[in-house]
Amino acid sequence: MAIKYEYKEYKNFGNCLFITNGKLTLGVTTDVGPRIIFCALEGYENIMFEDETRRFGEDVGEYGKWINYGGHRLWSSPELVPDTYFPDNSKVTVDIDESKNSFTFTADPTPFGKQFSVKLELAKTKPEVKVTHEIKNVSKKPLEFAPWSLTCTTAGGVCMVPVSTRKSGFLPNRVISLWDYSCVNDSRFKLTNEYCRIRQDSFCKGAFKAGFNVEDKFASVIVNKQIFIKSFGEYEWVKYPDYSCNVEVYTNDSFLECELLGEYKVYAPGESAVIKEKWKLVPNDEGFAPDIEALKKLAK
Repeated sequence: MAIKYEYKEYKNFGNCLFITNGKLTLGVTTDVGPRIIFCALEGYENIMFEDETRRFGEDVGEYGKWINYGGHRLWSSPELVPDTYFPDNSKVTVDIDESKNSFTFTADPTPFGKQFSVKLELAKTKPEVKVTHEIKNVSKKPLEFAPWSLTCTTAGGVCMVPVSTRKSGFLPNRVISLWDYSCVNDSRFKLTNEYCRIRQDSFCKGAFKAGFNVEDKFASVIVNKQIFIKSFGEYEWVKYPDYSCNVEVYTNDSFLECELLGEYKVYAPGESAVIKEKWKLVPNDEGFAPDIEALKKLAK
């Protein structure tokens, strides 16, 4: 079927643009954000977390309150207040190019000289979408940061991240970063020589986060009887945030985030930081997490 789209009110997230190719449906907020607040295979439940109660937010003083909302969002790293948490509670501009099945959502510039946009290019016949994130330096001075995309998935998910098995002789091949609130024996965290598994658990009140140098070009979340594959480019020998992690996973008692980071550097006025991902959804009716080799095949 041809790609279809329509604006409609969605729960308490205001006006959203819903896009479908008959295999995959995406919903993007246009009154705030943007957030990709809905993502699911046809006939399946949303894999994205929806913060309908507005439980998660951050007071940023004179700028108001940043609200999580849920779903997929674009941020900049390092995580700073108020810069990172500048409230994106205003309407976004939507640009639709039907000839390319392209939908671009752009927020107003922030007071910190950054303008955020997310472009979706939905495949015609497959449950796949290309997601291009751009942070443009619209200020008159150089800015140092890294682009940071966060997919906030709903409760019950398990994130599987491949770790490097590259032979490196006397040199190290893996980076694992842990935050001060991340307990190494957390029951949600499992680390092997081939992968890391982090699961969301609504009975665990504390948060957990870990970062990795992922060289296999993908990460995955198994949730709501679907396998979400986030594919991306090569791990480059550039400076990444958080001790050179390009993938990070965060979880708490409500959701799980699968996050991708780009190069941390100085961006000149007019220059843009870009992250490109390809998303794929696969049915997983039995609900079990496949082994890491099966996930690698799905990511190709």
